[in-house]
Amino acid sequence: MRTNIVAVAALFFGGISTVSAQSWTPPAEADRCPSRWGAGDERGSGNHMGSETVLRAAQLIRSGEVIELGHELHPGMPLGARHFDLYPKPTAHNPASNRRGSNEELVTTELGQVGTQLDGFAHQSIGDTFYNCFRISETMTRAGFTNLGIENVGMLMTRGILLDIARLKGVDMLAADYEITTEDLQAALDDAELTIQPGDAVIINTGWGQLWDTDVPRFLGPAPGIGVAAAEWLVQQDPMIVGADNQPVEIQPNPDPEVSLPGHQIFLAVNGIHLLERMRLQELADREVSEFAFIMQPLRIRGATGSTVAPAAIF
Repeated sequence: MRTNIVAVAALFFGGISTVSAQSWTPPAEADRCPSRWGAGDERGSGNHMGSETVLRAAQLIRSGEVIELGHELHPGMPLGARHFDLYPKPTAHNPASNRRGSNEELVTTELGQVGTQLDGFAHQSIGDTFYNCFRISETMTRAGFTNLGIENVGMLMTRGILLDIARLKGVDMLAADYEITTEDLQAALDDAELTIQPGDAVIINTGWGQLWDTDVPRFLGPAPGIGVAAAEWLVQQDPMIVGADNQPVEIQPNPDPEVSLPGHQIFLAVNGIHLLERMRLQELADREVSEFAFIMQPLRIRGATGSTVAPAAIF
């Protein structure tokens, strides 16, 4: 892959704002396939999951406290062009003597891409090709994708670390045009006296999650996040997951108007690393919990591009 640094403007700590223009060119198929996990692999960074990962995470549980990292799903949450409609469905009043009533619901939604959700590898492509050079034209059917469906992920438990960039910069919330840099990530690690280990869940707090229920249009608009250089640096750290409290984890829109969300391609299509978007991080940040056991399992929707999830931090 190649990063072209066109221009980098000064950093203004008063408003915590940057303007940079980073361009990115997707690597050729021959340079990214087969993946490091082998030809035909569909799990990518999920291959880190194993008994050793679980035991390492379990050692971080000392008090047994749990903080939920997923937002509630409801029709008023930030959706953009997506939908979430819930219809209560009374199903029966049993005529037996105990008068048992029963209710269900019909939910109409893009279940893989709403709320706090995990991006699978069928979600983003480079042209016709996904991660490990599976092709849209060969895998997409009316019943889902025949390869790279979210059902391949399974239960994930690993060490989680929180990089609180808002706190690092001394603000509640980063400015909408703030591009998180490699230096920011390293400074947050130094501040927490941590290092990233292979297979970690690296979670980034921008403060943007505070807008989830308070200002939906603003949450869905331009937002701070990691840039191309920071994304490539994170790839080198070999995480299992990269997550954040904003809409797309990366800065939105990219400072270079000629590229569209290149971080999604860098993580998902090129390197097979899952993205966890729209996390509920304020409680974790307020408690200054920087290291924890991270647990999450996506819904086993065969052939789906992603899944709404309810991750948790246990410490």
